[in-house]
Amino acid sequence: MASNNKALGRGLEALLPDKESSYANSQETDTAAKRELRVDQIRRNPDQPRRAFGESELSSLAESLSNHGVIQPVVVRKLSIRTDEQVTHELIVGERRWRAAQLAGLEKIPVTISDLAPKEVLEVALVENVQRQDLNPMELGLAFRSLIDSGASQQEVGLRIGLDRSTVANHLRILELPRSFQEDIEQGLLTMGHAKALLQVTSPERRLALRDRILREGLSVRATEELARDLGSASTPNRRQPATSIDPNLESLVSSLRDRLQTKVKVSGKPARGKIEIEFYGESELSRIAEAILERP
Repeated sequence: MASNNKALGRGLEALLPDKESSYANSQETDTAAKRELRVDQIRRNPDQPRRAFGESELSSLAESLSNHGVIQPVVVRKLSIRTDEQVTHELIVGERRWRAAQLAGLEKIPVTISDLAPKEVLEVALVENVQRQDLNPMELGLAFRSLIDSGASQQEVGLRIGLDRSTVANHLRILELPRSFQEDIEQGLLTMGHAKALLQVTSPERRLALRDRILREGLSVRATEELARDLGSASTPNRRQPATSIDPNLESLVSSLRDRLQTKVKVSGKPARGKIEIEFYGESELSRIAEAILERP
């Protein structure tokens, strides 16, 4: 990922002020000289886009910090308004290191003090996490939403973070999914590809049924897209299609079969003679469809 850092927005170097000049201009000579703070003097950034920190990952890092110390400083900013006399600074970059330092029992941690404005803190934290590929799709979507709520357009967010506008738009769209679906994405049970396919299905009942099948049968993104296209077109008729292209009785039959079997069904011919095609993806799905047709428990 390091080779792509320059392409990500303005980059951390452009977003963060020069470290040496920041210290030289600081009036707090004790902080500037030591360049470290007690871990309990620092609070997490409430707008930090990353929300999930694995316990095993933190434990491994804490063991490393116990043996070697914190080599790379975290980035913090001084709080202008304090609700706790003990807490003087807020994290901008490095929450994982800060958490692991606490887990390791370290009293102090090296810091770089920045004078970023509050509205810039989220952008810096987001760029840092994008560069590390540390964010799941839901975390990215929520962070993009926060930036847009602060007045930025989708195009501006993409330029500042270093991503295409379409990528920003797709991550914002998954926020439209029900909370249970979002939790599946956060836990890695559904991928971004699955989420985009589910959004094609406008019927809540059919969307839920398709999501359940993905989790139950481990459907690939490609298989999910095929089913979503069929279910989506079933719930939103194509107005450009001639009304006489399919017999109304067959059309009703196809809709009923799709709802019952939850897969792509195609009927060709006329009520007097024709054929029915039922698609399946894998042996487990074939068994499920057969059981539904034969009404086995």
